[in-house]
Amino acid sequence: MDKIAAAEQIITCALPHVAFDGWSQSVLSRAAADAGYKKSDAIRVFPGGAIEAVDTYFLLMDSRMLEALSSYHLDTMKIRERAALCVRLWLQGQAEHKEALRRAVALQALPIYSSHALGSLYHTVDEMWHAIGDKSTDFNFYTKRLLLGAVLTSTTLYWLKDTSPGHEASWQFLTRRIDDVMSIEKAKHQASKWLASVGL
Repeated sequence: MDKIAAAEQIITCALPHVAFDGWSQSVLSRAAADAGYKKSDAIRVFPGGAIEAVDTYFLLMDSRMLEALSSYHLDTMKIRERAALCVRLWLQGQAEHKEALRRAVALQALPIYSSHALGSLYHTVDEMWHAIGDKSTDFNFYTKRLLLGAVLTSTTLYWLKDTSPGHEASWQFLTRRIDDVMSIEKAKHQASKWLASVGL
């Protein structure tokens, strides 16, 4: 059995069930059967249980975001436009499974799984920055990921509650958050220039 392919198939089949029953071993077993595997294969594929399935689910969302991003001409876009597009595509990829995403976020939000939440968030924003074309290796490497992580988290929480047509309110919210981040980056750049000018 190809565990990578099986994981994707089981998660895909699990999403409709998760919306009603949450992320659980029983849901994963049912999804394994739906995908054509034995129910017991769910444990072989996700020995860590539901939280491992959620971690994998977020990795799949990252991959699908990157795949969707490949059809855009990023070189013609500004950095803020690229960042906003990454977040938008990441969320749009789960537009039909909003409740499954909500439950995944809720599971990772449990204190016992805080390390999983941080790991997933870091992987996502790291993939986004690499896709955007970021090549920084200094302190900016970390600040950029921290700032985009805050944008992604706040926009996701807003999007999960958004009932506006086409989630238009969420995209407006996203634009405002990106503008906030760019203002911070501009202020940092100006401060650095001033410090250099006075010999500090």
